[in-house]
Amino acid sequence: MTGSVLVTGASQGIGRAVAATLAAAGHDVLNLDRTAPTVPIGTFIAVDLSDRVATAAVLERLVRDHAPTRLVNNVGIVRPAGVEDQTVADLEAVMDLNVRVAIQCAEAVLPAMRAAGFGRIVNISSRAALGKELRTAYAASKAALHGLVKTWALELGPAGITVNAVSPGPIATELFRRVNPDDSPRTAAIRDAIPVRRMGEPEDIANAVAFFLAAESGFVTGQVLHVCGGMTVAGIGG
Repeated sequence: MTGSVLVTGASQGIGRAVAATLAAAGHDVLNLDRTAPTVPIGTFIAVDLSDRVATAAVLERLVRDHAPTRLVNNVGIVRPAGVEDQTVADLEAVMDLNVRVAIQCAEAVLPAMRAAGFGRIVNISSRAALGKELRTAYAASKAALHGLVKTWALELGPAGITVNAVSPGPIATELFRRVNPDDSPRTAAIRDAIPVRRMGEPEDIANAVAFFLAAESGFVTGQVLHVCGGMTVAGIGG
């Protein structure tokens, strides 16, 4: 079963890989982002998701015109800082974009999902939800997404709607590679700490998302899948 899929922050990184994978499978991908992707994928809708009023207006139009029955809550920011340096403004900004947007998007698409008797929601989380230095606000926001998954899975299961999360480990996005060049000792140390001995690629996350979004995955809900090359099993922090 294909159809419209709403993906937030799908112009680069993991979001772009998710959009490309879904588009290749025949889905109508709706990308909500501030900037357009360098290579067109699906339908791009420019919106600053930190603006809840603008977000509401865009969602109203998309629901009316496309009635998406799949949602991938991917957009997010980090704002790294130690606990003593984390400001209230940082916390509010991170929780607003990482959590409020997920709730706002879900609320917007749920009527179409209920009408169809079918829905799939996937939250993009992070291993930081299990604890990571300098990530007070970010870890709290990703742990909140886990709470949404568990709660929504219970509430929405009877309507044929599943809710899951994908929790990436170290992923070699463009941003990661700019900060951590492939040939640097720091990158080598990160890579050597991963049991499968390689960095994750955005497509690794996209494949996991596609599994949860599939019509055939209707008996899987309320789950958090760590796509981390084995780091979670090994108990490796970060």
